[in-house]
Amino acid sequence: MSADDHRLIADCLRGETAAFGALVRRYQDRLYNTVYRLVDNAEDAHDVVQEAFLSAYQSLDGFKGDAQFFTWLYRIAVNTAISLKRKQRAVVSIDAGRNGESAIDPIDQSDLSRPGHALEQAEQERRVSQALSRLSPEHRAVLVMKDMEGQKYEMMAEVLRVPIGTIRSRLHRARLELRELLEKDEA
Repeated sequence: MSADDHRLIADCLRGETAAFGALVRRYQDRLYNTVYRLVDNAEDAHDVVQEAFLSAYQSLDGFKGDAQFFTWLYRIAVNTAISLKRKQRAVVSIDAGRNGESAIDPIDQSDLSRPGHALEQAEQERRVSQALSRLSPEHRAVLVMKDMEGQKYEMMAEVLRVPIGTIRSRLHRARLELRELLEKDEA
């Protein structure tokens, strides 16, 4: 754990709440980006990040320091996001026909060399996002963590609290399932 994180945690445990605010400012953007990819909704991502920080604050005295503070916080946020997706699963299937559009990141306007390229890119992102949303929370989590966030297997195993072999197995199945969904949508 970094000396600065260690100092801020110690300050926070002594009652200096501003120290936890410094930790929040340091890590909130990184957490939000990951959580947004997991829940695919800006409002839900903000809620999950806020809940993760609240949970971390309430459990800070239980943080042993044997892992990086961010890893511990990341685990809390990912598990909170997975729990949210599990709760929403039934709701999503009911609302999908009515509200099937997903949020798309702004299109990169710098690629003007080929007409229609931006539209094709946006359509591909929409298809991938919709396919991702149909995966189980566990499969979606490993895909986002590995393929979008570039996390190492060791960190993923620590965050999700499963063996590395399970991470590899889930990742393999998730990639196959995502490919099948995309091919089915294409047909």
